[in-house]
Formats: sequence, C-alpha cells, structure tokens
Amino acid sequence: MTKLPTKSNSLKMFEGNNIRSVWNEKEEEWYFSVKDVVNALAEPADVSDYLKKMKQRDESLAQGWGQIVTPLPYQTAGGVQRLIFATPKGILRIIQSIPSKKAEPFKLWLAKVGSERIDEEIDPELAFARAVDSYRRKGYSEEWINQRMLSIKIRNSLTDEWQKRGVKKGNQFAILTDIISKEWSGMTTREYKDYKGLKKQSLRDNMTDSELILNMLAENTAKEISKTEKPKTFAQNQNVAKRGGKVANIARKAVEESTGKSVVTEKNYLPDSQKRIEE
Repeated sequence: MTKLPTKSNSLKMFEGNNIRSVWNEKEEEWYFSVKDVVNALAEPADVSDYLKKMKQRDESLAQGWGQIVTPLPYQTAGGVQRLIFATPKGILRIIQSIPSKKAEPFKLWLAKVGSERIDEEIDPELAFARAVDSYRRKGYSEEWINQRMLSIKIRNSLTDEWQKRGVKKGNQFAILTDIISKEWSGMTTREYKDYKGLKKQSLRDNMTDSELILNMLAENTAKEISKTEKPKTFAQNQNVAKRGGKVANIARKAVEESTGKSVVTEKNYLPDSQKRIEE
C-alpha cells in the first residue's frame, strides 16, 4: 500500500482535536494520524520528540514500531506529505504507552475488553448475551435480534464445516463468502456494502429480516451440501458455495415475485442514514 486516493482523506474529531484519517478501500480499514492522536492525548511541546522518548521508555513498542505504524501520503496545505498513520489496533497499542490522564479512559476500556474476552473463552454463551445487549442498546427490534443470533450460529457452523474440508481462514473464507453472496443477492460482500453505504460496518448488522433469512438459507444450504458431499479441494468447495447461494436465489426471486418488492435493499442501520431500516 503506497498510495491512497485523496478523496479518502478526512478529519475526525476527538474532544475538539482534529485527527487526520485515511480510509483504505482494499483493507476496509481506517488509518489515523499517530501525531494527531498523541497531540490530543498528551499535548506535548514537540510531538516528534515525545514519540522518540516514548519508544525509549517502551522497548516492546520500539521493536514493533515498523509493524504498528504506516507512512501514507496525505494532502496538506503545503502539498502532499507522507505522514505516520496507524490502524485502530495500532493506535490503541500506542495509547498504552502514553502516561496521560486523557489516555486513562482508553486504558481502562482495554482492560475491560480483555477481561470480557477471557470470560467469553471460559463461557462462550457470555459473548452471545453481550451481543444481544449491544443490539438492544442500538435500538434493534427483538425479532431482528433473534434472526441475527441465529445467523451467527449458522455462520459459525458453516465455517466449522469449511475448516473440516481444509478451507483456510482469511482469503479462502472470503472467496467462498463472496461466492455465496453473489449467487443469492447478485453482489459480492464489498458490492453489497457499497450499495448500503457501509464502510467498516458489518453487512449483516445492516440487513433487513428478509436479507438475513435468505443469507442464512444460502449458508445453511452450503453447509448441508458440504456435509453430504465432503468436498476435498478448494474448487469443489467453491462449487458447493455456489449451489448453496443458488438455492437462496430461487427463494429470493419467489419472494420478490409475490411481493413486488426487491429483497436486497439500500436500507441500513447507520445513525444518520436516510435509508434506515424500518422496524
């Protein structure tokens, strides 16, 4: 990643401070200016000198600095300059090394999240309970939440099946997911997210009941076919994914013919959206 389109550049506000940011379309990830974050939290007289001393204090941070930060071109008043950016994960790692009262809320949050993850490893049902509570706080209906929880269960059973068939996490999972999505909805995951105006947000968290149900049908069908046929190669797994998606595509067309409405919709749950899903 050496160049990002200027139109992706934007400013984010943090307690009155401008934090320069860049959206990476390929990675579907925000990158934030390290110097802006440090300046907002520590308010040093010289940010560059502060970063230098911070790395001297934190040996592990200094050793992993090259993996934590990324120099990116950014349009400034003085022209395009290469500034140091980091992903949210990298920014949180840097914040851990900032001895400032403003940084404490972030450190407490990290400790809380870490504790919750340990609890969830011991009792996986806690993860589902926390997800339900989170969706309720965001205003989702109980009916939608029930569908979403079921979709998570079906998705997990599908990925478990893929792993049994030798499918690798990451790129191969993404390829099969795109095949299923393309077959039933007519769009890949990225195209579907663009259609709904989403960036980093979860596609499934922004689906209507009908979209969730048909996506579940596609994934569950793919899982059942896989369990029956036990594909041995990635090409065979791709074929299974395509057939699973086609089953849901047939169902989608039947629903659309009966209702006269498109199942795939631009509606989403973004707070400022004019196309927000109606409960």
